[in-house]
Amino acid sequence: MTDETEEVLAGVGPRLRRIRKERGATLAGLSEATGISVSTLSRLEAGLRRPSLELLLPIAQAHQVPLDELVGAPPVGDPRVRSRPIVRHGRTHWPLTRRPGGLQAYKVLEPQRRPEPDPRTHEGYEWLYVLSGRLRLVLGEHDVVLAAGEAAEFDTRVPHWFGSTGEGPVEFLSLFGPQGERMHVRARPKPS
Repeated sequence: MTDETEEVLAGVGPRLRRIRKERGATLAGLSEATGISVSTLSRLEAGLRRPSLELLLPIAQAHQVPLDELVGAPPVGDPRVRSRPIVRHGRTHWPLTRRPGGLQAYKVLEPQRRPEPDPRTHEGYEWLYVLSGRLRLVLGEHDVVLAAGEAAEFDTRVPHWFGSTGEGPVEFLSLFGPQGERMHVRARPKPS
């Protein structure tokens, strides 16, 4: 067993005692709530009995705390997403989500250019939000330009294409989900 594991296990007993006392529980009361004998609970708190999942789960339930709180789980790691940019067809994409499947988010930088629209279709649903510049969106019969702060959402089974207007680069967020998975945006109610 590693020194780190030994250190975590050594801290369980004092933590169990502290949590029990904070809740004003007695060993007898905790024994009744968990079905664990008073002597076993006492030995756990004194560090004379190695904690096991079979013992810790009922104690966590009795105290109504997550198991992590009993074992002193390490703090959560750095939450920042550190992704490497992907360059595809002249566009730079930064993945903002880490999990495959489900909803995917990207920050996209489209350079200044004037490509010919080539609408495509595929399964899914897409939401675009322009951060800076102007984004041309061809969607079915519509040909619109979105400015910074504007958003669009659409079913990707409709022929679509988006890219630079040719006036300068455009930076935007793209959220893409499987068919039937739509974005939910809450708007402020209009004043009456």
